[in-house]
Amino acid sequence: MGQKINPLGFRLGTTQRHHSLWFAEPKNYSKGLQEDQKIRDCIKNYVHNCIKDYVPKPIPSDEKIISRIEIQKSIDVIKVVIYTSVPNFPKFLREGKPQRIKELQTNVAKGFHSVNQKLNLAITIIAKPYGQSTILAEYIANQLKERVPFRMAMKKAIELTIAEGKKKGIQVQIAGRIGGKEIARVEWIREGRVPLQTIRAKIDYCSYTVRMVYGVLGIKIWIFASAE
Repeated sequence: MGQKINPLGFRLGTTQRHHSLWFAEPKNYSKGLQEDQKIRDCIKNYVHNCIKDYVPKPIPSDEKIISRIEIQKSIDVIKVVIYTSVPNFPKFLREGKPQRIKELQTNVAKGFHSVNQKLNLAITIIAKPYGQSTILAEYIANQLKERVPFRMAMKKAIELTIAEGKKKGIQVQIAGRIGGKEIARVEWIREGRVPLQTIRAKIDYCSYTVRMVYGVLGIKIWIFASAE
């Protein structure tokens, strides 16, 4: 029987790092985790609601905007770094009256009820979005929702990743009632090398769930970037 482990957790301390960087006493650890989840949910919900009311279309869809959110906590400052693939996302947050970024900062501060800590928001633009497993998984999910054949969606996703270069391998897997079939199955495609047992191999992994009319599909992506 196979013993499975998350590729990111397997490599913490070597090629991967935590998305939340802070220290807490054992009795306050669970409170810190809940606080991080509230911050991430508040940011994603705010962006989702803003995009619905945004008439122009410089931003394609709310699902592809935020790749990940990193949280760094010190004694009196909480720094939140938002990684996005949309170049004009910072401009979008600075528009409106009042500015959306100030409104977002106020909403997040209210969400975790912190009085003694100052909240700082920073935005980092990802130059090559399809080299990120989360954005690639959301792209495949959108393709499946638009009734694109699953093999075509997987091959197109691999082509987008390879086109951006500097990737040594990629594996895409879809599981569930693919195409609405009665029996669930697993389909996968691999291009290049994906050494999952090598700890020093930098693997970008993502597990994503997409809800279809006929059931839930699971998408998993492994991207082998480099080896130290």
